[in-house]
Parts: sequence; C-alpha cells; structure tokens
Amino acid sequence: MRSTLAISQRGHRLQSASLPRARRRYTAGMLAIFPGRPQPDEHPPYAVKYLARVPEEDILAALAASLEDTDSFILAADPVRAQSWRYEPGKWTLCDVIGHICDTERVLAYRALRIARGDTTPLPSFDHDAYVTQAPYSAFTPAELAAELRTVRAATLSLFSVLTPEAWTRVGTAGGHPISVRALAWFICGHERHHLAILQERYAAVAASA
Repeated sequence: MRSTLAISQRGHRLQSASLPRARRRYTAGMLAIFPGRPQPDEHPPYAVKYLARVPEEDILAALAASLEDTDSFILAADPVRAQSWRYEPGKWTLCDVIGHICDTERVLAYRALRIARGDTTPLPSFDHDAYVTQAPYSAFTPAELAAELRTVRAATLSLFSVLTPEAWTRVGTAGGHPISVRALAWFICGHERHHLAILQERYAAVAASA
C-alpha cells in the first residue's frame, strides 16, 4: 500500500515542477500547519455525501491519490465507447462525466480562491447539466481527457498548496449557502470520487477489454 507521505510527495510533484524554488520551500512548510478537516457548519447539507468519501486528513495527498485512480480508469477506456456509450438513454457518456469533473473542479477552485482572498461577494450557483451540453468533451479521446484532468488538478494543487491557515478556514457564500475554503477542497476530491464510483459500477462496458 502506498504511504500517505509517498502520495503527498507525488501530489506536490504534480504542481511543483514549474514553481520557483522559494515557493516550493513555502509549500513544503505549509504541510506542518494545515488546519484540518472542515466542520459541519462550513458546508451545505448536500455536500455531506461528497465530503464523506474523503476520510483523509491531508487533502493535498487525497487529491493526488484520487487523480491517479481516475486517470487509470480513463486510460483503460475504449476510445469509441468512451465517447458514445451510455448505460441508459439520456445519461452522460464517460467523456461527459470526466468533463463534468473538470468543469466542476474549476468552478469550486475559483470559489475557493475568491473566499481565500477575503472576497465576501456571494457567488452564484451553476447549472452543471447545461455546462455538459455546451462542453466539447464528447469529442475528446480518453488520453486527452486524462491530460485535461491532470492540468486542472495541477492548478488546484498549486492554489491549495500555498494557502495560510487563516485562508483555509475563511467562509464565504456560494449558491446561497455558507462554505469554507477547506470544505471546497474536500468537496472537489469527494465529487471526483463520487463520479469515479459510478463509472466503476455502471461503465464497465466502456473498458477497452470489455
């Protein structure tokens, strides 16, 4: 089994290669003063099921580990079936699901940035179904989707890896609900794991060996 330290180090490698040396030192120092898991009053009720999928205390390590699991599933998919197969009429394809994970992470990370910087402006909700309809992901290959998700995750890790303890615990408003920066980090990870579990359960026919 991979150790937490190994996962954490790998997670930081995803985003550290392009960082100046001084910032990498700062990032490593932040690990010792990470403020811990979000409290129940830091997120809306609908987020509970997502946060429950992330029992880890080190959210940066969890985000790195989850990316590896999703990446493995994507790259095992048959390119044609990934773009076209649906387990029921009207449901998303694998490409749609991964695109939804990418777009949702972008939105949640943007909310985290605004709140972390002390912005108290209420942030709007977004229609994820409409985003999928307008997105180009149905034309992506599994390899392109994997690269897209890695790019998004690297940016997310870059943001979270340099937050101060005060920034992690700041609370703002998004979609009409209070939510903290650290709750958004756990939300991103849990949301990915939620959809990966659905993919593993219902999209076995997309696997290249099926």
